[in-house]
Amino acid sequence: MRIFVAGATGAVGRRLVPLLVAAGHEVTGGTRTPQGAERLRAQGASAVRVDVFDADSVHRAVAAAAPEAVVHQLTDLAHGDRAANGRIRRAGTRHLVDAAKRAGVTRIVAQSISWAYAPGDAPADESTPLDTAAEPPRAGMVGSLRALEETAAEIETHVVLRYGTFYGPGTWYARGGPLEAALRGEQAAGGPVAALIGPAVAGDAVSSFVHVEDAARAAVAALGWPSGTVNVVDDEPAPARAWLPAFAAAVGAPAPAPAVDGGRAGWERGADNTLARRLGWRPLHPTWRTGFTTL
Repeated sequence: MRIFVAGATGAVGRRLVPLLVAAGHEVTGGTRTPQGAERLRAQGASAVRVDVFDADSVHRAVAAAAPEAVVHQLTDLAHGDRAANGRIRRAGTRHLVDAAKRAGVTRIVAQSISWAYAPGDAPADESTPLDTAAEPPRAGMVGSLRALEETAAEIETHVVLRYGTFYGPGTWYARGGPLEAALRGEQAAGGPVAALIGPAVAGDAVSSFVHVEDAARAAVAALGWPSGTVNVVDDEPAPARAWLPAFAAAVGAPAPAPAVDGGRAGWERGADNTLARRLGWRPLHPTWRTGFTTL
């Protein structure tokens, strides 16, 4: 299959491209930089420089690749800027989908997240609505995700992967990354991302995780899935009081401070991966408990 990967040099993309090439697909990766293009060629893919905020640039790149499927892994998280990431979800997705439709593409796989669900007590499954009643600043994030998912749904076959919190190389949750900096109280070392994470406190807020390798494997598998949204998370949603000390131990950082009052917002509920497993996805790291030890 001819595949165009947008965001091909990001945390997921850099693992996804080699998997697609190894599976026999003809891959073209979009990147902003010459260094990114060089990396893609070294992985066995074709590379094209593209500015996702320039509609003409995206149209030219997708038309030249003539793909049968598009994989959307676009993010703008390097500097911890929520507004920039929201913009890429709205404008970048719009340009990518318009270009795909013009090129006759009938399949798209798009990256979303699994912590935008409405409040509840149990891990959310895909039937749970998005948290459209959220107050700012969360409302901006939910709104940008809704725009991304609705735009992707304009393609005939559309699979939206609602990923858990990424951990592993190239993510915020990695050895030497911003979360470790936050645990050490070194906001400057972690830059604006560590400041965005804030103090690392072990409370009752529940998260679902996914290793970036498992995230990439899900994107490959999703090329054969039917339309719909799918939670791509590991098997064990957990409160910070459980997972954060384990992360700290794995990277050799100080143990986190316990929360004074527990503190869990209604949307901090984690997500359920039953559908992904039913579709045949099996994470190599089924729980953060063992996954963190590989950091």
